[in-house]
Amino acid sequence: MIRVLLADDQALVRTGFRMILENASDMRVVGEAADGAEAVAATLASQPDVVLMDVRMPDVDGVEATRRISAEAAGTRILILTTFDLDEYVYSAIHAGASGFLLKDTLAPDLLSAIRVVARGDAVVAPSVTRRLLERYVGTEPARAASTADLDVLTEREREVLGLIARGLSNCEIADRLYLSEGTVKTHVSRVLAKLGLRDRVQAVVHAYECGLVRAGITDRP
Repeated sequence: MIRVLLADDQALVRTGFRMILENASDMRVVGEAADGAEAVAATLASQPDVVLMDVRMPDVDGVEATRRISAEAAGTRILILTTFDLDEYVYSAIHAGASGFLLKDTLAPDLLSAIRVVARGDAVVAPSVTRRLLERYVGTEPARAASTADLDVLTEREREVLGLIARGLSNCEIADRLYLSEGTVKTHVSRVLAKLGLRDRVQAVVHAYECGLVRAGITDRP
């Protein structure tokens, strides 16, 4: 059973999401919150598997709530909800530890699928979409102490794989590009995440941009 917390300042939105989730046999809503502070408190109290987090809320917004939850409840995954796919708050939330984002008009089956993906430890944002966000907003946050030296723990092949992840290529596309099997690529991706202490591909994309491995506005697709 996937335990889900709903965080949105609009009661009608929370009610709509609750109705969708209650019709799923493998999910249970364990709490609701009307702002970020409530979301943090409710998460620490109920320990949900996934938080559906509205990015724009009064007082403590979804970005700050995501940052606090990521620091204090590492086992909880956060799925950001937004109205716009190029929302500057979304970049900040991903940077803060969110596992991806969904538009609020996402269809019910897609919402449930996304929750399941996040609950099992994967990310739901297509790297290409994340890349568009980074290309638009990278540099708007205070600079993190990141440099290419952070990548010294990676082998040359692993660094190459990370660069291709950041450019939006899927495992299958990376395999074709590097003449490897998809299974080998999956192994490389897992090692990259483990060595850099990253939770998922979304954070890998962010890290690649912040370290300068990939530059905003530069693509390298076939």
